[in-house]
Amino acid sequence: MAQAHPNISENRLVIRQLDDAAINRIAAGEVVERPASAVKELVENAIDAGATRVAIDIADGGKTLIRVTDDGCGIAAEDLPLALSRHATSKIDGSDLLNIHTFGFRGEALPSLGAVGRLTITSRVPGGEAASVHVAGGRIEAVKPAALRAGTVVELRDLFFATPARLKFMRTDRAEAQAISDTVKRLAMAEPSVTFTLRDVSGGGEGRVTFRADRENGDLFDALHARLARVIGREFAENALQIDATREGIRLYGYAALPTYSRGAAVAQYLFVNGRPVRDKMLTGALRAAYFDFLSRDRHPAAALFIDCDPTLVDVNVHPAKSEVRFRDPGVARGLIVSALRHALAEAGHRASSTVANATLGAMRPEPAQPAPARVYQMDRPSPSARQAAYQAQAPGFAELSQDYSGNVVGPAPVPTAEAPVEDLPLGAARGQVHENYIIAQTADGMVIVDQHAAHERLVYEKLKKQMAENGVAAQALLIPEIVELSDSDCARLMQVADDLTNLGLTIEPFGGGAVAVRETPAILGEVDARAMILDILDELADQGESQTVQARIEAILSRVACHGSVRSGRRMRAEEMNALLREMEATPHSGQCNHGRPTYVELKLSDIERLFGRS
Repeated sequence: MAQAHPNISENRLVIRQLDDAAINRIAAGEVVERPASAVKELVENAIDAGATRVAIDIADGGKTLIRVTDDGCGIAAEDLPLALSRHATSKIDGSDLLNIHTFGFRGEALPSLGAVGRLTITSRVPGGEAASVHVAGGRIEAVKPAALRAGTVVELRDLFFATPARLKFMRTDRAEAQAISDTVKRLAMAEPSVTFTLRDVSGGGEGRVTFRADRENGDLFDALHARLARVIGREFAENALQIDATREGIRLYGYAALPTYSRGAAVAQYLFVNGRPVRDKMLTGALRAAYFDFLSRDRHPAAALFIDCDPTLVDVNVHPAKSEVRFRDPGVARGLIVSALRHALAEAGHRASSTVANATLGAMRPEPAQPAPARVYQMDRPSPSARQAAYQAQAPGFAELSQDYSGNVVGPAPVPTAEAPVEDLPLGAARGQVHENYIIAQTADGMVIVDQHAAHERLVYEKLKKQMAENGVAAQALLIPEIVELSDSDCARLMQVADDLTNLGLTIEPFGGGAVAVRETPAILGEVDARAMILDILDELADQGESQTVQARIEAILSRVACHGSVRSGRRMRAEEMNALLREMEATPHSGQCNHGRPTYVELKLSDIERLFGRS
């Protein structure tokens, strides 16, 4: 006996037209996932209205109250009911969905919010009278006169009261408030010329300001740098490199942090397309590819990057939340990110992040077990000429220290010249070596501690990479080609990157059906499990759209070769050797971090050192 399908009745099915309230509640599930989604839609509407000041008030993580106040152009009283209708918008006329210059354009946010919450819009246009309209659970009330000086106030109460099942999927008030803060911060980064204020009014009263970013002045990069310092943090701004590059009508600008300023998770990666915050797998993959040679797999770069292009080159109408985009030519956008970031990192040379020195100073400060004693005032610092005489008297360095604690500077110390004193160079002049691994150098305004093994390892690694780039990757032909069986789709995907793999010494050819024949492998890798490598490449292609498996393995070998071929810890170096290492670091890109992303040197300013001894 056949079992009846549980979703099919015995009677004939009837197709019904859903009413507007049900349609809006269904659409709200796509547009408004959580309170942060509602805040995003309302703040974007305020920015589209030309607002210069946007204030956001929330209560209980946005579940009971979200109020967005702006000084934008406002909505006329006669247009308020229309603004609550689905697919009603003033931002496009519907003739060209690929030429979009605003955040919003779908006309879904306000009716969706009104369908699942209690929404009140109060607005006033210049020269007009203020008016207000209220909608709850999709039922719109009549427009009423209101009191408002200018702009618009949108108040959303009891979010998801009309769909109580959605409330069960909400997180704690603290988690929802954090998501709202993250959303506002992303929009604040996109609009440095707008003042943003986020206030938590839970429990009533004026509440407390949890985030504020005043309008920034200056040119594009000055304003953006100041806004990023306020939003991401001053440490990021101090250790970020300016990015500005253009390719085939696409411009990339913003700031990317030095490799030594990395994070344990991808929480400090902010990407924008035509001013719109996005979370795009292709763009984050390109960011990771630009840094993969400088960071270990458990570290992640920090960056705020903006892509500007003609709206017709990118499709933002992929998802109702508009957080995903599709480029007409994704390869150009990806290549621009990788090349621009690598060029900026190379230009940074030996520079390391200031956080390295801050962490060192923090580690050197002992925590007092009891209240600090009264300050002991030191005598005044000697004059520059007196200090110079003292330095010369102390040359060549730590000669008076016991060999058990320090390796002496052997040979002549660097002699400053009138044209260019060695101390004025970025990494200064070597004054000694301690524990046969750390070079102590004196700079014009402080000192530098260099890990000789890590520094030389990076220098050798960069030389090996340069040689390989010039001479190519040597390939080793297999006596018997290895046949790897794949699906037709995987085979087609793999053959699309066959030329790139050949440049890296991995030669593959189609072998009929879905099979490929591996004929050559990179010689530097030695004996290779070709099938496992091909499958790893396919996994990366499916996940990221590109693969760095072969290049990563080759560079891992080069890194190991550089490690074994560099100056070992425990080797005593002469003065000229140490100074030659410092000069080579200054001339070599990426020498501020070793092959694993750790810093190769720490710079301490004299003023910081003096504070350690209470001399400031």
